Amino acid sequence: MKKFEGMLFCTDLDGTIYSDDKTVSKQNLEAIEYFKSEGGLFTFITGRVPQTSTQMCSIIKPNAPIGCINGGGIYNPVQEKYLWKVFLPNEALELVRAVDEQLPEIGIQLNTEKAVYFNKDNEAMVWFRAITGLPNVSCSYEDVKEPIFKVVFAHKDVKQIEMLEKFLKNHPKAHKFDLICSEPRLYEILPKGVSKGVLLCKMAELLGIGMGKTIAVGDYYNDISMIKKAGFGFAVANALDEVKAIADYITVSNNDHAIAKIIDGFDRGIYKINF
Repeated sequence: MKKFEGMLFCTDLDGTIYSDDKTVSKQNLEAIEYFKSEGGLFTFITGRVPQTSTQMCSIIKPNAPIGCINGGGIYNPVQEKYLWKVFLPNEALELVRAVDEQLPEIGIQLNTEKAVYFNKDNEAMVWFRAITGLPNVSCSYEDVKEPIFKVVFAHKDVKQIEMLEKFLKNHPKAHKFDLICSEPRLYEILPKGVSKGVLLCKMAELLGIGMGKTIAVGDYYNDISMIKKAGFGFAVANALDEVKAIADYITVSNNDHAIAKIIDGFDRGIYKINF
């Protein structure tokens, strides 16, 4: 039996495996290849849609399906198909209309299986396209007819995002959705019960891996659920205090090869999984 056989390692992307300069270090990549060569399954769980994860797959070369849309989908990048997915009910557009009318400075984006639609542009959405490489597919949210995975709102001012959060949580239908801040400039509407933690459990089930043999690492609010669910939950040193508070372990920062550090810890028996 190989050293890491039967283990599933899931990492967040931005702020975790990505360094601040948006690269993945040589040390992390070499450690990932070692982990996979010893039988481990390595992948990432991200808020992004598969359309923006192609480059990351070519760099990391996950040997398991990827988790995407902040818990809304499990995607096989080799077969280019979803293994599991969850869509928003149509009522989500009621919240979108309310934001559009009452908070006109907030950018609006709808994510579907077909495309990412930029429905109301602003400086934060321009930044979003720059970091993801997405084309500016522009249309009214009323014209998007295919099922919607999630809604993303954006503004460069954190105070505007805080106002948005308060506004959405006070909406009479807010209880029908999950609302989460996925990055200081981004706020999302997700289907009820969707999270990275739920997705981690579903992925482990699909792969036939017990939750006690799962590893998750992240840095932000949307990573909390998967860190809590994992058999071994890690926060990077640069993580929010709220993330560190619920993690089993705190490792080095995203700029100090955190993934390599964690894999080395399992390799040397600092963290022990009972097979």
